[in-house]
Amino acid sequence: MRLVFANLFRVGALVLLLILLFRTEWLSFLLVPLTSNNAPAVYTQNSLPQLAASHLFLVAISIVGSAVLAILGGIFVTRKGGEDFLPLSRAIANAGQTFPPVAVLALAVPATGFGAGPTLIALFLYGLLPIFENTVAGLKQVSPSVLDAADGMGMNGTQRLFQVELPLALPLILEGLKVATVINIGTATIGSTVAAKGLGEVIIAGLISDNTAFILQGGLIVGLMAVLIYDAMGLIENAITERIGLRPA
Repeated sequence: MRLVFANLFRVGALVLLLILLFRTEWLSFLLVPLTSNNAPAVYTQNSLPQLAASHLFLVAISIVGSAVLAILGGIFVTRKGGEDFLPLSRAIANAGQTFPPVAVLALAVPATGFGAGPTLIALFLYGLLPIFENTVAGLKQVSPSVLDAADGMGMNGTQRLFQVELPLALPLILEGLKVATVINIGTATIGSTVAAKGLGEVIIAGLISDNTAFILQGGLIVGLMAVLIYDAMGLIENAITERIGLRPA
């Protein structure tokens, strides 16, 4: 029964997202009461599907960059030669989360100009912490007896890392990727303040014109994308962990 409700929710959320992206006018009767002075209820200044695609592109590029650096960093600080760098690495990853993204944009614009560049920098920094911390936690939770068994089988350090440690740490690493992705989907809306294409345009247009309908449209699309992508990544995580034998089928 719970699976049925979960699937119904997924289908409902997906249908609503598609309507908001391609047939928003179908919901105009709900949006008109949120406008004033005969303002338009449906955002039409730019294509919503194109804005959504640009939004997700920024998120995807930033997450790939964050994942590469954070996972490599997590591996490095869990090796004997890198243990001393764990506090410094953790401080750098934490700084990415604690530094306000608006401030990152303000500092990045003079160096990179307006557009996608400052947004990618802010999203890259924001994605580091959850991936790095989950990588470190996943690698550290591998049982010493398992590592001893791998050594007893004659594995060298590289073989042990790729054949034993990373597969066992994979569920936590994937969880970090999921969290970072959802955070960046929401955070990417601020990119529109520096002329990056994304769904923040819809929300900002609503704020400027005092049009709650636009704000609701943009917020719903971003929220539904975050929920559906998080759910899809969870299903992929389950399939991968089942395949490598870390979760019962």
